[in-house]
Amino acid sequence: MEYEFRRNSLDGTVFAEFSMEHAILGRFFAEQLATDVNRCEAILAQIELIRASKKNEWLMQREDLAMVIDSEQVRVFVNAIDFDEDFELEESMSMYDAESESFCGLEDFETALKSWISFIKQ
Repeated sequence: MEYEFRRNSLDGTVFAEFSMEHAILGRFFAEQLATDVNRCEAILAQIELIRASKKNEWLMQREDLAMVIDSEQVRVFVNAIDFDEDFELEESMSMYDAESESFCGLEDFETALKSWISFIKQ
């Protein structure tokens, strides 16, 4: 999983860009975690509880994105899409799946999250 973190030098806004198949993770890091080190560390604590078999999974539900962590993977997804599921888009207009849902291994996510924490502490 490839990613890059950047900061706007004018206003301090942080950005996360992930590889195409993990695009929603960039939005999750930048919008839901932003510069909140405490929230990031709380997620790491939940990962440790899952690893210690004290929890099977953990759900973090925010305004428009959610995350589910289990012992093997992390799933980040959009809570609701603003159009009727019965509505069909033309083939060229189809929604790109990685913009609405992404899975990654637990270790990869943990590594990215620790890198994000280091980045936002700078």
